[in-house]
Amino acid sequence: MLRYLTAGESHGPGLSAIVEGIPAGLHIQEEVFNEQLARRQTGFGRGGRMKIEQDRIEVHSGVRFGVTLGTPIALWIPNRDYVHWEDRMRPFGQPPEEVQPVTRPRPGHADLAGALKYGHRDLRNVLERASARETAMRVAVGALARALLAAFGIQIAGRVLQIGSVRAPEDELTLEEMQERSEASAVRCTDPDASEAMVEAIRQARLAGDTLGGRFEVVAFGVLPGLGSYAQWDRRLDGRLAQAMMSIQAIKAVEIGAGNAVAQLPGSQVHDPIFWEEGKGYLRPTNRAGGIEGGVSNGEKIVVRAAMKPIPTLNKPLQSVDMATHTPFLAQIERSDACSVPAASVVAEGVVAWELACAMVEKFGGDSIEQMQQSVAAFRREVADR
Repeated sequence: MLRYLTAGESHGPGLSAIVEGIPAGLHIQEEVFNEQLARRQTGFGRGGRMKIEQDRIEVHSGVRFGVTLGTPIALWIPNRDYVHWEDRMRPFGQPPEEVQPVTRPRPGHADLAGALKYGHRDLRNVLERASARETAMRVAVGALARALLAAFGIQIAGRVLQIGSVRAPEDELTLEEMQERSEASAVRCTDPDASEAMVEAIRQARLAGDTLGGRFEVVAFGVLPGLGSYAQWDRRLDGRLAQAMMSIQAIKAVEIGAGNAVAQLPGSQVHDPIFWEEGKGYLRPTNRAGGIEGGVSNGEKIVVRAAMKPIPTLNKPLQSVDMATHTPFLAQIERSDACSVPAASVVAEGVVAWELACAMVEKFGGDSIEQMQQSVAAFRREVADR
């Protein structure tokens, strides 16, 4: 099985992860990680932190000469901003007298709930870990998963569908079209007109001291049937994808396939007819199920969408209460983005890749990529005969 843990604070020395279960023999280079990390840092609406950090991966174990060993892989991303925060974030010693605790929680953030849970009186102890800075490491872990999937012809792409009230057409695109158009857009939207309108909406929100959320889509191409299971609730692939997507900071809703639209349509307009053709096998003219039926992948593209709320940190902050005195105050202002939807879509690509990689290892797992490839080849032959 695959598993990983991340550690690190937003302004601490850096972010780390231990990844276990990646089979031996997977070829991977530094740029596989760094290209994805760079994608996460781009997108119109990002804040000043992105001008400071230039995320680069350090691999400390589990890879030798660009090939995985089958042993735990240790990853590290240093925080360049730590040099400005060392007096406030060092693990030992006493804090400087001039450093005051953060006591004004921001509505919509983990500040207050986290402080109540862990008994903290300085909200810095909460917001440093709850920060979306943690997603940089999840993108790096996702890069490992993407490399594993690519060995079996599975590719991941994403795009932004909506920012604020601006919506883009949800047209059907190939893998190449989705990748090329989203990468050409400042907000990762595949429609040029909508992309321009989204940029303007973010600009206006920033001028107003406000923030914007939105919706994005992640599509997995080339997925084999049979991933996941209907046998137990916690093994259903759609449930695992939904949980993983909801774990991304600020995500408030997840859809698979047609999603919310199925609630208002009759079954005849929701379910995908099944056909069979010599040389091609089973075919679907539509993919409203989003590639998953009964918790199991059916061989079609897997389509996952998510809705992200606006970033809680506002330059015109909402009313809050000082935890030290219980007197009303305007909420704490921390450096933040006006809109993080484009970055979140990149994080989501990595999250989806990880869950699909887990499902691949569960079904076809071996100690090496070669063993997995043999299992996948045998399964493809079996499916073709049915």
